[in-house]
Amino acid sequence: MTESKEHHGGCHCGKVRYRVTMALDTAMSCNCSICSKKGHLLSFVPETAFVLESGEDALTDYQFNKHVVHHTFCKTCGIQSFARGTAPDGSKMVAINVRCLDGVDLAKVKVAEVDGRSL
Repeated sequence: MTESKEHHGGCHCGKVRYRVTMALDTAMSCNCSICSKKGHLLSFVPETAFVLESGEDALTDYQFNKHVVHHTFCKTCGIQSFARGTAPDGSKMVAINVRCLDGVDLAKVKVAEVDGRSL
């Protein structure tokens, strides 16, 4: 596992910007109804590792199914750079769309396929 470090990311138009501290060894590719359509590569962090630096007022929210994840996206450009939710153990977590992190070489990130459609 690589060492945790600070990464910066955000949406396409730049209204939403954040920083997150995480090790970026792996990301998850899920085949659930929303992830398969959006093509996200996700990595999950505790809420305490995430800081929204700008754009809270630029975000809107979409929820479905069990309503445990807030699929936030920029009202201007539509990009979902992160989501907020509750982990199975009840702790608060943030799902980071690794594709929205600045300067990340995705070829170096191991992608784990997850069968979210069956969960």
